[in-house]
Amino acid sequence: MDELARRTPSDGVAEVVSVDDIEWDIDTDVLVAGGGGTGLVAALAASENPDVRVTVLEKAPECGGNTSLSTGMVPAAGTRLQREAGIEETPADMARDILEKNDYEADEERVQYLCEESTNLIHWLVDDWDVTLHIVDDFKYPKHSEYRMHAPEGRNGENIVAELVERVESTPNIELLTNAPVKRLVADDGAVRGVVAGLGHDEAIEAEKVILATDGFAGNREMVTDYCEEDIERALYFGADGNTGDGVRFGAELGGELACMDAYQGHATVASQTGMLSTYAVTMNGGILVNQDGERFGDESAGYSEFAISVLKQPGGQAIQLFDERIFERLRGQFEDFDEAIEQGTYHSADSVADLAERLGADGERAAETVADYNEAATAGDPDEVGRVDGANPLEAPFYGTKVTGALFHTQGGLVVDEDGRVLRTDGSIVENLYAGGGTACGISGHGAGGYLSGNGLTTALGYGRLAGIHARESLD
Repeated sequence: MDELARRTPSDGVAEVVSVDDIEWDIDTDVLVAGGGGTGLVAALAASENPDVRVTVLEKAPECGGNTSLSTGMVPAAGTRLQREAGIEETPADMARDILEKNDYEADEERVQYLCEESTNLIHWLVDDWDVTLHIVDDFKYPKHSEYRMHAPEGRNGENIVAELVERVESTPNIELLTNAPVKRLVADDGAVRGVVAGLGHDEAIEAEKVILATDGFAGNREMVTDYCEEDIERALYFGADGNTGDGVRFGAELGGELACMDAYQGHATVASQTGMLSTYAVTMNGGILVNQDGERFGDESAGYSEFAISVLKQPGGQAIQLFDERIFERLRGQFEDFDEAIEQGTYHSADSVADLAERLGADGERAAETVADYNEAATAGDPDEVGRVDGANPLEAPFYGTKVTGALFHTQGGLVVDEDGRVLRTDGSIVENLYAGGGTACGISGHGAGGYLSGNGLTTALGYGRLAGIHARESLD
């Protein structure tokens, strides 16, 4: 167990009640706590036996969680969509990228298995459930060695959530309720028997299997302070409101092992003036970041999660994202979030770097020199002053830019699970009838912010969601 995980995440309030202390109000076969990507996929997977009754409880007014706030891009290796685009790679290639990014601090066996199952996940979503996905082959996120992102329309997580919700609502043996928080687990001698949920009033729901899909704890400032590095505590929180660590605490009280609780995904380019996300595709297509002195402060292509801390360490906790019209036009119409950011007035433009930087509060003369140095290295194909090569492209007038800050998106640590998403105790035994996925489960990003590879969140969200739903369904057959 991680040293950090030895701390109790509970505030003293009982997260689990005994079956002897409640009377059942209603019952179901599979109870899914949470209606984000993990929960919706788990519900669909569990529902594939029409005799299995599935209930999804989402505490927010609408489904989606962090999946709806993401680009919705699901990484997978060896899919037919890749092959149709002329891309040949194996799950081992994807696993290598993930493990190299986190310095092999993640559970290698789990990483390998999720990467192998990523192929089945994409084919299942597209072929069995008619979910719209396409290959992104015009840019790569930091440290991805191949084009493996499978994206929904508009490269917007809201669109994949909308399709998943429509499939769930049209499946006869699934009941989906919103404004319905799961408040406690109900257990009998350590085995989960159901939940207590707020359905207008508290109701005890008996369930054969319970899948925790409540995401992580990034929205719980106390837990972030307890587990994550100090610098991210003061960052803007940019995740879903419901990410308060409920499922993590539920499982921990039943003895579930916690791991990598200091892991999280940050983001380096949230626009300060409009609060809009400025997609990192801007950077990976050639954009750079400078501080108020007009200077670079690191290799932007290292990864947007750890670079969030680099931004927060700059004067005022802010930086300037600089790019050009080529990038602006290339991304417009490709990313709905980028289009919305444009509509909200996020970006400024000018014919010179100096004028643009001055307008955004940076040293214009030094910024112009910085861009000139960057352009010279990019043209030559050499590492620049911060060592960057990946995604480097010369910038030409007219120039675009916005002021950005670092943000916290979601946590990556949580309950240790097996290959079926079943929650494990520290001695390796299974918490009977309990599953977890997404941010509720320990992720594949190792420790801290630097281990996060773009797409890791949805790999564990949709990956564990499907695996948990399958196992819950088959264990009832």
